[in-house]
Amino acid sequence: MRKAAEINEHTPWQELTPGAEIYEPATSKLVNTGDWRTMVPVLLSDKCKHCLLCVPFCPDSSISVKDGKRGDFDLMHCKGCGICYKVCPFHAIEFVREEK
Repeated sequence: MRKAAEINEHTPWQELTPGAEIYEPATSKLVNTGDWRTMVPVLLSDKCKHCLLCVPFCPDSSISVKDGKRGDFDLMHCKGCGICYKVCPFHAIEFVREEK
């Protein structure tokens, strides 16, 4: 059997696992789930106090942290749920309609 990372639209059906059987752990790094988004978060860095309260609330781990400071959003995996926007006490996150 092929690993999930090796499967694409050209993989013959005979090489796929039967439905609902998982042979390896999954990871969102294999799938660009950011395409599902209709609203996109925008960091207003001048308002951000790097309290990091938004980080543990992100269900997709789409907010990076380096050296105790939050980074920008990982838009490849952010689904635009708005939780970070709701929990930010400094209104440092804005939500706008995504233009595709």
